[in-house]
Amino acid sequence: MSHTNIELTTPPEIEFYYWPTANGQKIAIFLEEAGLPHIIHPVDISKGEHFAPEFERVSANKRMPAIVDRGANVSLFESGAILLHLAERTGQFIPRDANGRAEVLQWLFWQAASLGPILGQMVFFRNFASEQVPFAIDRLGKETARLYDVLEKRLLDRSYIAGTYSIADMAVYPWLIQHENQGQTLDKYPNIKHWLELVSARSGVKRAYIKGEEVRPTTQADAIRANLFE
Repeated sequence: MSHTNIELTTPPEIEFYYWPTANGQKIAIFLEEAGLPHIIHPVDISKGEHFAPEFERVSANKRMPAIVDRGANVSLFESGAILLHLAERTGQFIPRDANGRAEVLQWLFWQAASLGPILGQMVFFRNFASEQVPFAIDRLGKETARLYDVLEKRLLDRSYIAGTYSIADMAVYPWLIQHENQGQTLDKYPNIKHWLELVSARSGVKRAYIKGEEVRPTTQADAIRANLFE
């Protein structure tokens, strides 16, 4: 099996449509880690800006994040697709060999298909639902714990999810950093705790979260989330 990387003939010229949610932070981390010049266009989801017609032209699903890569003449929505595009575009944070690439992709899609949806619902039902739904919290709690167990076992003999730091780590980290809102304690997951410490210490990750604070301070976040779910 062979794979041809997208040729980087010109530097990426990235317009980044962003709000500092977990999915938005994935792309912010990549841009900072790769040192890619970019322009941030805040999309305030608390004000419904993601439904604006001009944003729909960039993101058909009316969800952020989204990017316009002027250098490649392409626009993309869906955080997993954006991470993969940027990794292939730059040749960074994804292995060039087929086996290494497959390792990264399976965990990238695990996050997009399993971890993100379940943890997102868990955060909502535990913290922001207008009424408590015990059945939903119990069911989602069990699946959240199962997914944590999957990652805990994966990290038993490696520092990063796919061996070396990659877009898989960037995709998972913004969700796991919210473990308290998901009802999880890291005492039960020493490998995840160590991994979170490693990723949190990276300068690119720190810069991404600083930019997130500039766009939407944490002190506003809970009130904004509550308004979203009224």
